Formats: sequence, structure tokens, C-alpha cells
Amino acid sequence: MAEPIRVAVTGASGYIALHVIAELLDGGYAVRGTLRDMARGETIRAALSRHTETSNLEFAPADLTSDDGWDEAFSGCEYVLHIASPLPIVEPKNHDELIIPARDGALRALGAASRAGVKRVVMTSSVAAIGYGHEGKTDFTESDWSVVLPEIGAYASSKTIAERAAWDYVNALPGDRAFEFVTINPSLVIGPLIDPDGSASIEVVRKLLAREVPGCPKFGIGLVDVRDVATAHIAAMTSPVAPGNRYICNTEFRWLVEVARQLNRDFGPRGYPVATRVLPNFVVRLVGLFDKAVGRIVPELDQHKNYDSAAIRRDLNWRTRPMDETVKDTGESLLALNVV
Repeated sequence: MAEPIRVAVTGASGYIALHVIAELLDGGYAVRGTLRDMARGETIRAALSRHTETSNLEFAPADLTSDDGWDEAFSGCEYVLHIASPLPIVEPKNHDELIIPARDGALRALGAASRAGVKRVVMTSSVAAIGYGHEGKTDFTESDWSVVLPEIGAYASSKTIAERAAWDYVNALPGDRAFEFVTINPSLVIGPLIDPDGSASIEVVRKLLAREVPGCPKFGIGLVDVRDVATAHIAAMTSPVAPGNRYICNTEFRWLVEVARQLNRDFGPRGYPVATRVLPNFVVRLVGLFDKAVGRIVPELDQHKNYDSAAIRRDLNWRTRPMDETVKDTGESLLALNVV
């Protein structure tokens, strides 16, 4: 019997990475996941074991901020899925706290992939690298890049700078060191958790269910299911037409109040009423002066951005779940794992 194809997944304890690993293991691949803290390995294996068979899963130490371990982690791997990147709940005072590990970590992973002779690397970026810093623009495709300005925030800056650095690195590789390269650019990722440690990306749902917010700003965002993002990574890894492309992964735009109303319908009768009143912009701006997490969304108030996923739907036959299902499954997961 042939040995299974080995895939390296960076940031194996992360929200998206766990779903990607589960998809890979279900698909018969062997997975080597990188961890900053190897002590978490058994906890992560136990969490994944509730969803899939983990006998073909192993872990290797690697950190975005260190050169150590990357070559060993990628040795013998045919593919690398570089998913690790910092995602804070609170905006850091110094944007370099995110930019440096995101950019340098990506370059470390790509360098190791080149030395290991991997066939293809799929890197997780974000629509944050596409749709920010454009005054008055509302419709975005993969040809757009965010304009790095202080006001777009540390996260959008880090994703833009890291992805640009990655493409520049790959495009400059000599032929004997080259590999195929694809980026996946999801909108805000929500959906069920595999590990209760969670992710900053589902904070919006958690805060609503936990009644930590008195209402909803006039804020909206593109949403996508974490399980659909995982299938996008696998398709980008295997499709013959994927190399050289960026792919937006977005299901649909929703205003925050629409998410709140659904959560209230689904979970209010079960003892988790959700605040559904819309907060005036001046109140949000005032709170944003003192609360950096709120301050991050002030520039986005009243904005309806459209992220076009036509390319991935066409090229990779990508299909997505209904967003009502995703929102409900997110809430069910938060309750089942006692996160709320």
C-alpha cells in the first residue's frame, strides 16, 4: 500500500488550521502540523479525534519569529499550507507586533518550502489585504490590494505586507528552487469550533451571545464558514488551475444587526437573548475613543463592501453553506464547548 501524501500545516492549533487538518485527514493525507508550543499537541490531537481519525497526524515545533525547526517540519512534505499568522482581539499599540511576525514568518515558511522541494504552497491571507484604505470604493476582486495606511489597522497592514512579500519572494525564485503558489483570502471566518480556545474572528458572535455589547453598530462585513474555507484550501492545493492565483473566499455580506437578530431567534428562547437595537454612530465613535476594539470598526461604519468570489467558484468549483446555517452552528458550538 502506497504511503499517504504528506502535507505540512503551519499554526496547527489555530481555528482555520484545525478544520483544514480534519479535512486532510478525512481525505487520506498524512499531516505534520507546526506548533509554537509542543505541549499543546495532545490537547489538539484529542480535539481533532472527536471529528476524525488522527493516526496520520504528527506535530513539529516551529515559530514565526524564529528560524529554528522549519526545515525539519517541511522535510518529506509534498505540500505546505501556511496558515499561521497573528490575529489579536485587541489592536496593538505598535503595528509591528503583527507585521513583523506575519511577514517574516511567511518568508521563513516559504524559504523552508523551497529548500524542502515541495510542489505547492497555499498561504492563508485575507480580504484585509484587498479591501482596506480605498476611499469610497465598495466592490473588490483579487486584483485589488489594500493601501497600507495607519488608519487601516495593524491586522490589515500585516496581512497586506505579508502577502505582498510572499508573492515577491515566490516570483523571484530561480527555476530550480521554485514551487507553485496560491493564496486564499477569506472574509470574516465564523463557524463551529474544534478546540474551545477559539479565535478572534468569532468574537463578534461570542460577544453577542454573551450579551457583552448593548446593541449593534451600523457595521457590516463579509462572512464565510470556516468549513468552507478549509475546503477552499484543499481545492487550492490540488487543482491544476490554482497556481499563481489569489482567491477571495466570501459567502455574503451581512450587517451586524442581521447576525444579532438571527442569534436572538435561534438562542433567545433557550436563555440567551441577544441585543438587537442599532447603536447610533456618534455613540460608537465616543466609545471607540476609549475602547480600541470598538475604535477599529469606526472607519467601517455604514460601509457595505462587496468581495467577489466568482473566481474560486469558477476555477475550483467552490460551494458554500447557507449563512443562516453557519451563524447557528457557530452559536451551537460556543454553547457546547462552554465558551459562552
